[in-house]
Amino acid sequence: MQTSDDPVAQFLSPAVTASKVSRIRRLAADPNPKIRESAALSYHAPAEVYEALSHDPDPGVRACLAKNEHVSCDILRRLASDPDERVRGFVALNYFVPADAMQSLADDPSAVVRGLVDWKASLAAESERSTADLVGTAG
Repeated sequence: MQTSDDPVAQFLSPAVTASKVSRIRRLAADPNPKIRESAALSYHAPAEVYEALSHDPDPGVRACLAKNEHVSCDILRRLASDPDERVRGFVALNYFVPADAMQSLADDPSAVVRGLVDWKASLAAESERSTADLVGTAG
């Protein structure tokens, strides 16, 4: 057995196979919402699985989907108007949420969701200041 000199290479996930994708599809169709949450968190689910899970009756499943950075912008936009506050909150925290959805969440009826939007914006502003400081000191 050949091993890599790179220690990280020893812990890489196995390649995504048709079998793995098939298993994710089965998880997404399971009657237990906790199992469907696992599918919603997967980075390797096909787009149609994410689409189906975005309409799941269980808000926990939709919240897991809202956390997933591999979900399409269209699904994140839809989840930004989800009836469940927790789902909208996780959309607000998703790094890849589109700007128009963030604007919608900034006006959300929930103080919690609006607070998460403000917190995320403050982190972005702080990061920009830090970058500007680094560029300024390097010049």
